[in-house]
Amino acid sequence: MFRIEAEVDKERHALLRSRLRDTNTAASPVLAALRGTPAEREVPLHVWAVDEAGNLAGGLVGHTWTTWLHVDLLWVDARHRGRGMGSRLLARAERTARHERRCRGARLETWDFQAPEFYRRHGYKVVCAIPDYPPGITEYTLIKPLG
Repeated sequence: MFRIEAEVDKERHALLRSRLRDTNTAASPVLAALRGTPAEREVPLHVWAVDEAGNLAGGLVGHTWTTWLHVDLLWVDARHRGRGMGSRLLARAERTARHERRCRGARLETWDFQAPEFYRRHGYKVVCAIPDYPPGITEYTLIKPLG
């Protein structure tokens, strides 16, 4: 007998993640080969832009895992848009991922009203489009080889 519970539980979340990782590693020779290596861990990658007063003007938050950079968030304050700041933040993250962490690819998700064209100009290609996610909006997954 068991019961179903719906609650936020950080300890169970960590346990579930660990058990899923173990299950995946047992099922995949590729993931098994990564076990215990630095590439197995998700390593945060953050790049910040601050203005003259020290205020946040933009930033990129992501992580690297195996040989991939995953860009989670990229934002530039409206006052600083159109000046190349987003391009510089993205380039710095890609350079760090490629040269310091030996990543071969980058991936991210963006919505149709955000920045798919920005990423396409930077060499990203759409590999997935999910219409109506959320309703009335299309979400894109994009990837880019990092050399």
